[in-house]
Amino acid sequence: MAEETNNIEEQKVENAEAQATEATANAEATVAAEGAEAQVEEAQPVDEKDAKIAELEAQIAAQKDQYLRLFAEFDNYKKRTLKEKAELIQTAGKNVLGQMLPLIDDVERAMDAVKSADNVDAVKEGMNLIHDKFIKFLDSNNVKEIETVGMPFNVDFHEAVAQVPMGDDKKGMVIDCTQKGYIMGDKVVRFAKVVIGA
Repeated sequence: MAEETNNIEEQKVENAEAQATEATANAEATVAAEGAEAQVEEAQPVDEKDAKIAELEAQIAAQKDQYLRLFAEFDNYKKRTLKEKAELIQTAGKNVLGQMLPLIDDVERAMDAVKSADNVDAVKEGMNLIHDKFIKFLDSNNVKEIETVGMPFNVDFHEAVAQVPMGDDKKGMVIDCTQKGYIMGDKVVRFAKVVIGA
């Protein structure tokens, strides 16, 4: 009887071991199946990631190309505008000099007339005509004389060369102009040199 009990217990142990082995095999098969599904699921996002990376790299390349083209275009624009500016300055200088040539001709004629002139009044009249013509030339080029005498001293237009003690009513006022100043539009071409009251 003891042998039967041992046999039954051995069979129970063997059955338990067989069930445990089967359960382990089933668990391993389940884990393997789940792993295979996970790999399939992971494989799909990796492909999507690669496609997204490729798309972003293509966008970067396109934007880099666009940037390089824009930079080259801007560089060409800068060179072109500098060239146009230089040509404009040369042309403007040429126009101004062209307008001055008749004035130089008049001055030379006046100098010749002075050498052989008997009538001083005629020479004075000729010089006044040349002066008026030169003032018109300046006016046509938007160059104006800066007002000085009797005006309040203004550092934007005047340069003080001397101060003269005066009464309170003349303090800070321009008393005399030693050299005329000129303004072109809003820019000072030459400051007027003035004497101011102190």
